[in-house]
Amino acid sequence: MSIAELKKSIEHKMGRTLEALKTDLAKVRTGRAHVGLLDHVQVEYYGSPVPVNQVANITLIDARTLGVQVWEKAMAGKVERAIRDSDLGLNPSSMGELIRVPMPALTEERRRDLTKVVKGEGEGAKVALRNLRRDALAQLKEMVKAKEISEDDERRAHDEMQKLTDRFVAEVDKQLTQKEAELMAI
Repeated sequence: MSIAELKKSIEHKMGRTLEALKTDLAKVRTGRAHVGLLDHVQVEYYGSPVPVNQVANITLIDARTLGVQVWEKAMAGKVERAIRDSDLGLNPSSMGELIRVPMPALTEERRRDLTKVVKGEGEGAKVALRNLRRDALAQLKEMVKAKEISEDDERRAHDEMQKLTDRFVAEVDKQLTQKEAELMAI
């Protein structure tokens, strides 16, 4: 493996770590409604669990209300129950085939708890990035031992890996700051 291939591989893995963080942060509920909120809610559909968005259209009715339009009338009760039983703390109300899901306002204490959760997610992402850097540096050392690259090349690649890590850590910090601001906004 060359230095360029190693860098490309590490950059790709760090990008996936960042995407995973975005996904995790999207699950943290703010006072605002967004259609991705119900993505991980599973509903029983002909004997197998499927995400709600595979049996219904999820739309925004207003800033604090989601609309869930089921495709089969018989699924309305199951979808409503799945949303209510999820860990999101939501209380949907059924209006025929349309299920309205209002977002309850967050208390100050709950906002602070969610901010701690967000910081924890961010710290996990940073640890993953640092682990990727450590693995890359170990591979560089192996390449020097095997005399595939020179020590100067290793030093340059080491600096590049550090810059790459710093760039991704800064992106994680930026996402955390945005999410915290979103959480604390009333």
